[in-house]
Amino acid sequence: QVQLVESGGGLVQPGGSLMLSCAASDGSIRFDTMGWFRQSLGKQREFVASLSSSGSINYAGSVSGRLTISRDNAKNTVYLQMNNLKPEDTADYYCRAIFSNVWGRGTQVTVSS
Repeated sequence: QVQLVESGGGLVQPGGSLMLSCAASDGSIRFDTMGWFRQSLGKQREFVASLSSSGSINYAGSVSGRLTISRDNAKNTVYLQMNNLKPEDTADYYCRAIFSNVWGRGTQVTVSS
């Protein structure tokens, strides 16, 4: 079973940017739809973005225009570029291989001045 490891989280000021990475243990993710989800304190985990193996992309309405999902199949890595971050983007961000139903352990993003 593939393993996913997220990185790139941290503390950033409102309006700032971060790039999250999701590194997979093997290349099977190139055949899967990869997604990013997030969970804020006291809330349910929610969908952020997804990218299919054919390149179809979907975003949650709350992040559309600010976040960009991409993948580098040669590096077995999926990215989430986050721009113009807002305090409400504060959450633990998780990578998921959707059809394989495999989750990473998450990386924390805090947006605060």
